[in-house]
Amino acid sequence: MKNQTTVIWFAVAVILAAFIWIHDHYFSHAEVAGGKLLPGLHAADLTEIQITPIGAKEFIAVYTNNSWCLKKPFVYPAQNAAIASWLGALEKLTVATHITAAELNAKKDAEAGFGFDAPQATVDLAAGETKWRFLVGSNTAPGDQVFVRIVGADGALVTDSAWLPLLPPTVESWRDTSLVGPVDNCDWIVITNGTRVIELRRNGTNQLWRMVQPIAARADSARITTALQQLAGAQATRFITDDPKADLTAFGLEPASTDVWLGHGTNLYSAVHAGKISAEDTNQIYVRRDSFNTVALAAKDTLAAWTGEVNDFRDQHLLELHAPVAEIELRSATANFSLVFNVTNGWRVVGEKFPAESQSVLDLAKLLLNWRATEFVRDFPTRTDLEKYGLANPTRHITFYGAAGDTNTVVAQLLFGNEEVNRIFVKRADEDFIYALSLADFSRLKENSWEFRSHRLWNFSETNVASITMRQAAKTRTLLRAGTNSWSVAPGSQGIINPLAIEETVRRLGELEADGWVARNLTAPESFGFTTNSPQLTIELKTGEKFILDFGENVPQQEKVFAAATLDGERWVFVFPTALTQLVAAYLTIPQDPLK
Repeated sequence: MKNQTTVIWFAVAVILAAFIWIHDHYFSHAEVAGGKLLPGLHAADLTEIQITPIGAKEFIAVYTNNSWCLKKPFVYPAQNAAIASWLGALEKLTVATHITAAELNAKKDAEAGFGFDAPQATVDLAAGETKWRFLVGSNTAPGDQVFVRIVGADGALVTDSAWLPLLPPTVESWRDTSLVGPVDNCDWIVITNGTRVIELRRNGTNQLWRMVQPIAARADSARITTALQQLAGAQATRFITDDPKADLTAFGLEPASTDVWLGHGTNLYSAVHAGKISAEDTNQIYVRRDSFNTVALAAKDTLAAWTGEVNDFRDQHLLELHAPVAEIELRSATANFSLVFNVTNGWRVVGEKFPAESQSVLDLAKLLLNWRATEFVRDFPTRTDLEKYGLANPTRHITFYGAAGDTNTVVAQLLFGNEEVNRIFVKRADEDFIYALSLADFSRLKENSWEFRSHRLWNFSETNVASITMRQAAKTRTLLRAGTNSWSVAPGSQGIINPLAIEETVRRLGELEADGWVARNLTAPESFGFTTNSPQLTIELKTGEKFILDFGENVPQQEKVFAAATLDGERWVFVFPTALTQLVAAYLTIPQDPLK
């Protein structure tokens, strides 16, 4: 009985051995092929990478604080994007062919034949306690695949070789060339230029930058934002040394000529230091990322935006508006008026019969918002300074209100003082500083309420026109309208006319808009070239209502003319539009030759 049992167990062992041999030789290819090269590997879980490329030193990268960093042969930030691309490709790799251990052993010089005696690279990966190690052998004969050996597993694998270009040949391939980390969350900056220290902080609500040191002032947000973007894109062009004992003074980095420190909240997260210009290439300067021993070269203008005087970082704009405006008040020694906005009727001039020209109000706001100080005259003015610059009791104010008629809703206010040869002194009501504004910019300010009048003079259709009369010197010519595009010369008048052109000209006259107002309540018509001999047009409607236009001299240095009309019982002078000037001159004037 005992001998029989022994025989049975021996037979089972033989059958099992035969099954294993058959499985290894006939079924393992089909089972492994198509599977993942590194089962269980997830790129997002990896914490350490060690690569030993052929002919180069091994290097190690570790994942910490949500970023990859080189750990060996030196400590330095790594290229996150490059590593992520490589790991992503590695995670997706599948097995094309499985070469069994028996097949390897059956092949003469298999180690050399498959490139495992001198692999292209040896790679170690770790995700916590889980580890992988594999050798990258030689490429297959066609070159589109590569042999890989997983250490600890039998045989070898063949996989796609498209990922090989992502495998770094040296540590430099993964070294981050950026000079600072991401700047999107940066909300404070400290700049040192020699003995000057400038501290800037960003407002979390309106995202505008302010200077807090050496003085509290508005900062030039546009300059700072642009400089940050440029710094984020700045790159080291060459790495000089990683020696922790390197003499930084030889590179002008201890102390540095310029330091830029970037932070968020209470944390400093990045900084860069600029040193001397390279003697070998005067277009390059030595730079160093803070907390690392590495000295590198970068373009000379890399930190140019961060150099300069304190005032270079201050906002030169005299005005910014961060809330809706319902009223603009302009007060001076010669005119006091307000522009008020109504949702239904738009802008109007308080106390006037006419509506305001919306574009003129918009142009006023643009003008003021674009005003830039030419000089920071006084930062901490005394009473004597205010009197000296005419700002102790300013005679001119421009005030923006959030609610019409409510003096408690001031959004912004500018105060104006004395004028000099080429500048005027200005102060914001919410600041102590005294600024200088060029008179050339200031002179563009409209000082009178009537300058904001709507540019539309009147509104009538050519279909309602009965006649149009031209007068010039002692001559008169009248044209009669009988219907659409139907015009004739009235009895007593002479000349050849173009009815279609006259119809179009009259249509445009019915929608006449001034190019700008020049004078109101005209008392000296001759100053604009108006005389008793000046050209005049009288447009009479079928109702008997008349619209009269007088034409004066040419506007200086422009292809336009002055014109005058009576509106609301007042005589107004305005600039006549160029295109309509040409039509009137061609079709609604009295030719010298009456036959024309």
